[in-house]
Amino acid sequence: MTDTNQQQSIEFLATELNRPEWEEAVVCRVEVDLPAWLAKLAGGRDWEVYAEAEEENCISFAMRQSSVPNPKLAEVTLYHNGYAVVDVDGRFLFDGSLTSGASDCAHLTYYHADSGEKITLN
Repeated sequence: MTDTNQQQSIEFLATELNRPEWEEAVVCRVEVDLPAWLAKLAGGRDWEVYAEAEEENCISFAMRQSSVPNPKLAEVTLYHNGYAVVDVDGRFLFDGSLTSGASDCAHLTYYHADSGEKITLN
């Protein structure tokens, strides 16, 4: 590589690494359509949340099918790091990351931590 090319590469890297927008704090939020997700995972319709409990690192939702003679029961636990566990009638139907794109019922949204303004990614 010539000295000119090396200098251009160094300048390019310096420009890319010294971007002030990369130093801003960003909040990532995972939004999940729980009834639609359970309908895809467990089948059936009319899933509803009937109880929820929040802990330091997660939030759990107790769900059931409403309008069904023998309703299935489910527990959905969403961890703050994007991990989720779904148990339906004692069977684990999902145990993994929601942020990997495994579910079209989960969407990631990013916000500026200081202003709360939504960040649109291209």
